[in-house]
Amino acid sequence: MNKIIAVVGMTGSGKTETAEYIESNGYQFLRFGQIVMDEIKKRGLTPTEKHEKEIRERFRKEHGMAAFAILNQPKIEELLKKGPVVIDGLGSWDEYKVLKEKYKENIIVLSIFASPKIRYERLSKRTLSSHDKHVKKRPATIEQAKSRDKAEIENTHRAGPIAMADYTIINEESEEILKQNIDKFIKEL
Repeated sequence: MNKIIAVVGMTGSGKTETAEYIESNGYQFLRFGQIVMDEIKKRGLTPTEKHEKEIRERFRKEHGMAAFAILNQPKIEELLKKGPVVIDGLGSWDEYKVLKEKYKENIIVLSIFASPKIRYERLSKRTLSSHDKHVKKRPATIEQAKSRDKAEIENTHRAGPIAMADYTIINEESEEILKQNIDKFIKEL
């Protein structure tokens, strides 16, 4: 079976940059949160933190805390037929448990860490790009980022997968250093 790398981390840590770089190394790409953006578009809503939170919470109310693992399962299976997969943004502890149970040693969890100060600075400097059709790199004010951190830690238990990651990369320097660390990680696999 092909391997899965699940990239975890808090908002602004560099998960998407990491997953995209791994994708450029021959992996199939799956953004876990894309199902939220797809639902927002389907409803004709603007992608805002408020709308994203409402949709995330509705999915979890309907499917439990493992909702994103459950709802993305068909996509994961399809992508695995084509090659190894990188997942951008595995979130909750329950999602982690579902995927670990299903894929066992074939899933590797990679945590990308950056301090809140650095993450908030990055998020406040982001701008929406017309090239970002999936709205992967959304800006946030410091207040919005703090609110999201609190919700992700307290409500979705995002800290569990980060703490239990198989590997951790500290991402507090340049993108070039991040890529060097990812290359080192991929070699170790």
